[in-house]
Amino acid sequence: MGYAPGMPSIPRVRLADGTHVPALGQGTWRMGERPGARAAEADALRRGLDLGLTLIDTAEMYGDGGAEAVVGRAIAGRRDGVFVVSKVHPQHAGRRAAVAACERSLARLAIDRIDLYLLHWRGTVPLAETVEAFERLKRDGKIARWGVSNFDVDDLDELAGLAHGSGCAANQVLFHLGERGIERGALPRCRAWPMPVMAYSPFDEGRLPANPALARIARDAGIAPATLALAWVLANDNVIAIPKAARREHQEAIVAAAGVTIAPATAAAIACAFPAPKRRTPLAML
Repeated sequence: MGYAPGMPSIPRVRLADGTHVPALGQGTWRMGERPGARAAEADALRRGLDLGLTLIDTAEMYGDGGAEAVVGRAIAGRRDGVFVVSKVHPQHAGRRAAVAACERSLARLAIDRIDLYLLHWRGTVPLAETVEAFERLKRDGKIARWGVSNFDVDDLDELAGLAHGSGCAANQVLFHLGERGIERGALPRCRAWPMPVMAYSPFDEGRLPANPALARIARDAGIAPATLALAWVLANDNVIAIPKAARREHQEAIVAAAGVTIAPATAAAIACAFPAPKRRTPLAML
C-alpha cells in the first residue's frame, strides 16, 4: 500500500504494548446511518487508506453497527494493511455480553480479529468484569489488544489497580483546540502510564474550521483552518488523531496536516486565541 505522490508520510505513535500505529487515522462517527450513503463512505475510507491513513476507528454504536459494515466494505481485500479499532457499548460490557458484542462486530467488519477494542465509556458494569472479558477475547484471538474511551484520571487510576488493568493500550478522549481540558488531567496520566491518547472530534464536529480566530491565524500562516487545527493536535506527543472524512475530497486535506510544522509565531497566536487550561476540569465528552 503506497502513498500518493507529494503527500507527507504519516508519523507513528507507540501503543502501550510496543506496537507502532499511525498518529493520524480515520474516524467513522455518523457513518453507516443512511444505507444509500454507505458506498460513498466506504469509497472515502479506501481513499484514506491509499493516502496512508491505515488506522480506522469505529464502534458498534455508530449507525447501530452500520459504520462497522462500512468499514468492512472499505477494507475488503486489504485487511493486512489496516489497523482496526472498534468499541463496545457500556451496556454490552459484561463478562459474557462483551464476548457476544465483539463477535457481532467481527461479523459486520468481516474480519477475524479486531486490532484494538475499546470500552466506549463507563456504564454500570463493574470495570473488573469488563477487563476480564477483554482478556478472554485476547486469549481467544478475537482482539489483539484492548483499551478504554472517555476515561478521566480517577477512572485510569482505578483501572491501574485491577488485575490485568495495566494491559490497557490506549485511551480515546475528546481533544481539540477548543477543548484542551485533558492537558491538566488525562493526557499527563496517559503519558505516565505510558499509553497514547486517541483524540476524537479534532475538528469539534466541524465547528473549528469556521472559527473566526482560527481562520485569521490560518490565513496569516497560509494554511487551511482545518489543516492547522489537525496539525496542532498532531504536534502533541503521544496523541493519535482520528478525524472523520466521509468524502474523498476531504482526505488529502487531512493527510496534509502530517506535513505541517507550526511556526513559533503561529503557535503563539494559537495559544492566545485558544489558551491551555489553568486548572483541572472534569473530562469533556460528546
